[in-house]
Amino acid sequence: MADKQFIWTKQLVETGDQVIFMGSFFRNLFRSGFEWNELIRQCYLIGYKSLSLVGITGFILGFVLTLQSEPTMKSFGAESFVPGMVAISIIREIGPVIIALICAGKIASGIGAELGSMKVSEQIDAMEVSGANPVQYLVVTRILASVIMIPLLTLMADALALAGGFAASNISNEVSLTLYFSKAFSSLGFADLIPAFSKTIFFGFAIGFVGCYKGYTSDRGTESVGVAANSAVVSASLWIIVLDAIGVQLTSALAYQ
Repeated sequence: MADKQFIWTKQLVETGDQVIFMGSFFRNLFRSGFEWNELIRQCYLIGYKSLSLVGITGFILGFVLTLQSEPTMKSFGAESFVPGMVAISIIREIGPVIIALICAGKIASGIGAELGSMKVSEQIDAMEVSGANPVQYLVVTRILASVIMIPLLTLMADALALAGGFAASNISNEVSLTLYFSKAFSSLGFADLIPAFSKTIFFGFAIGFVGCYKGYTSDRGTESVGVAANSAVVSASLWIIVLDAIGVQLTSALAYQ
């Protein structure tokens, strides 16, 4: 009983710390002296350095989904619906979630390890002593970079997923580029694009926030760097799944009104 109370108390304390940390982020977001150069550098590190991983993942998603769907759809005589089905599946749900999970493994762990090592080596304390604002320089820039770049990476992955679907369709059949993409885009509407894009903004915030929180509040020991990186991946992935479930419910509720 005492162990359960200790666990719940620890969870409540950590939740309170996260709320305080988020409040610190929003307070420093609108303060003067914003580090634009650091924001651009983080956008480069988070976005450009992830292009190859995200691009390959997106292409393979579309390629495999098309290969797996065509035999089943062909048995029903609905092979012409494959491009539309792949486009809706990728853009509405599979693309944003898979890319966000991939980015959680790469970006959240990197941010957590980086800030954790800075905490262990007392660089953050040195910034505070020298009069700098470590939250604005280290936390705000990384979270904003994640919010900006994760949606852009998802859009690129969606485009490459459709290209992968086109490549898979031409393995057994000859489908023209114009016909394939006209069928794919004819099945899409703003009701599919806007909620999917909106989710990626929240996914990016969750990835950046969790990575910064875990690294910034890590312990002093050397092993805490690995713990912060691992905990950042697990927590960010969990938040992505939770946010996706909430987004699906909100989208469904609005669609039926």
